[in-house]
Amino acid sequence: MLGKLLKKEWTLCMHPAAWIMLGLAVLILIPNYPYTVSFFYMTLGLFFICMSARENHDVTFTLTLPVEKRAVVTARICFAVELELLSLLLAGGMIIVHRALISTANGAGMEANVALLGEGFLLYGVFHLIFFPAHFKDVSRVGTPFVLASAALFALITADVVLSYALPFWRDVLDTPDPANLGAKLVFLLICIVFYALATLLALRRSQHHFLQLDIR
Repeated sequence: MLGKLLKKEWTLCMHPAAWIMLGLAVLILIPNYPYTVSFFYMTLGLFFICMSARENHDVTFTLTLPVEKRAVVTARICFAVELELLSLLLAGGMIIVHRALISTANGAGMEANVALLGEGFLLYGVFHLIFFPAHFKDVSRVGTPFVLASAALFALITADVVLSYALPFWRDVLDTPDPANLGAKLVFLLICIVFYALATLLALRRSQHHFLQLDIR
């Protein structure tokens, strides 16, 4: 059933803007740019998806199908995870291209390296924790949950830029071109992946709890 609901998400809920946001992984090729912003744009694509779904009464339609109510939440969050993993895969490709074409250091936050992918997982996990539980508490509310989540993401993006100058471990170990300090970067990436997985599971549980209490008319 989840597979069929995910097919419905891709065919009926995928917004054209989300494809554009996926393509903004190319921002990683811009010298002296805060590359973590490219991950924010993917969350903006998710915002457009949820807003379009609200306008098209997607939840009401889905609940007319023979599915459990909690499955509606599971499908939407799994759909978001698929898009985020696709964006991270594209970001990985752009990191390889960046490494081949650009040799200058990034003066606006994390280098285009393995640790940057870890930051992507971190940002997406935080987004899940804030946006989805608030959205599924009232599916007509999309803007306020996104603003709250965006505020948290930009605080983390700003922190990344500051830490790349102020914190020696961040500056001298993580914020370096690959393959320097690759072991430490891989550990950081693994920690961020674990956080992403746990944050997504927690967001799923909380979102399902809120949605089950919601009266859809």
